[in-house]
Amino acid sequence: MYITCLDVEGVLVPEIWIAFAEASGIPELKRTTRDEPDYDKLMNWRLGILKEHGLGLKEIQETIAKIDPLPGAKEFLDELRSFSQVILISDTFTQFATPLMEKLGRPTLFCNSLEVAENGEITGFKMRCEKSKLTTVKALQSMGFETIASGDSYNDLGMIQASKAGFLFRSTEQIRADHPEVPAYEEYDELLAAIREAMK
Repeated sequence: MYITCLDVEGVLVPEIWIAFAEASGIPELKRTTRDEPDYDKLMNWRLGILKEHGLGLKEIQETIAKIDPLPGAKEFLDELRSFSQVILISDTFTQFATPLMEKLGRPTLFCNSLEVAENGEITGFKMRCEKSKLTTVKALQSMGFETIASGDSYNDLGMIQASKAGFLFRSTEQIRADHPEVPAYEEYDELLAAIREAMK
């Protein structure tokens, strides 16, 4: 039995931090896991910038409310779910992702949570587990599932490489160049076809 594991940001929805960087006028916040492989380092750096500018959860959620899934993402996900079980595995946070999941038809999402003070300041973050994407894929495999995985960033490579089949989707030139062994796609119909083929 197969389970398809998908990254969320950059694959199904725009990058939340890039949208917020543009909305807040703080270009440094455009840095993502496509640029920085160390997620703890990246998040702590982001929280420092938010604190410096006096920004909290409310301001980020106001931006997220205006974000829609990428064109074709919901249709892709609906089609994929018609022939495969699907779990979205993201390093984002429930406080960010919930409204976006509504727009995608409430797929199953495994992600992390933020620590938020009463005044709305984001004081920290709690990761669900270490190397959450790879750990989740290995746990599914230990239960007898075959996994197929796709994502766009450095933090997706573990689950992609550990799966029976794995694909980069709308990734960077650098990541594609570093990992020529991983098939890379740009369009949802190409990714759907590759997943179908992998399940034969």
